[in-house]
Amino acid sequence: MLEIPLLLVVVIVVAIVFDFTNGAHDSANAIATVVSTKVLSPGVAVTMAAVLNLVGALVDTHVAQTIGSGIVHPDMIRGCQALTLAGLCGAIFWNILTWYLGLPSSSSHALIGGLIGATLAYKGPEALNFASIGYKILLPLFLSPMAGFLVGYLVMLALSWIFRESHPRNINKAFRRLQILSSAFMATSHGTNDAQKTMGIITLALFIGHQIHDTTVPLWVQLVCALAMAAGTATGGWKIIKTMGHKIFNLEPVHGFSAETSASAVIMAASSIGAPISTTHVISASILGVGSSKRLSAVRWGVARRMVVAWLLTIPAAGAVAAVCFEVLRLAGMVGG
Repeated sequence: MLEIPLLLVVVIVVAIVFDFTNGAHDSANAIATVVSTKVLSPGVAVTMAAVLNLVGALVDTHVAQTIGSGIVHPDMIRGCQALTLAGLCGAIFWNILTWYLGLPSSSSHALIGGLIGATLAYKGPEALNFASIGYKILLPLFLSPMAGFLVGYLVMLALSWIFRESHPRNINKAFRRLQILSSAFMATSHGTNDAQKTMGIITLALFIGHQIHDTTVPLWVQLVCALAMAAGTATGGWKIIKTMGHKIFNLEPVHGFSAETSASAVIMAASSIGAPISTTHVISASILGVGSSKRLSAVRWGVARRMVVAWLLTIPAAGAVAAVCFEVLRLAGMVGG
């Protein structure tokens, strides 16, 4: 009976590839502002982000447990390894497409959409955990960008008031140093949330394949996913960095500090309750909030609208691709359970 173990190996390899693309796609979340404000060189910034993503990925597994058991009812899909493979294929397709277009969409929600789409194709809506999807995924999907925007706006307003008597040159000189800390905080928070998603999908695959008894994340899965995320981050995501760092709002060090600190606080809060939010959504919204605190016209809202469209399309688009992939696997005789 080599079919199931072989397919499980394929799923794990594809999941690691997704984790790598996630790191490459979302490295901009942690370093776009610090590179755009020229506080750190791209090479130094990417190295720092890779190391701290690794650290953050090993902090806890709350988000991984949500992915592993909070989207689908694991017992209802046990034995169908093709489901996780199809879900990953849908997510990878959307990651590659949005990376090519330079759009900062959500790798996290691409994975969630892929898993939902494949599950619907296999068992229908009864296999989905609608309660968890509602309050741990869809609600944070809308609230986390709003929180990022609001916190970024308020933090920037507060800093503007505190330093209202200071010369802009002196302010930016001070915040060039502080932005290194805020960027490090952002990279760590990114690891606590984004790397957890692939941990969850591999753990679910192991459970479906009868390799583990429950959806507790094994230590080797944590280590492999953390390293894959760090390696992906080390490749950079320069097109997305350009979008986030230059096309939304012309950032200065004080703006970068405000956006990163605000986004990191929101991401850490979500990670603590196991909510797999989009770090891309949050940092993008934080940048918009910081820019809006200066004046609404300072933000290029046309770019913002394109990002919102990408956000809204991510779950259904990745889900549709995953459903098609699942049907292809079914026709190929690879669907069991």
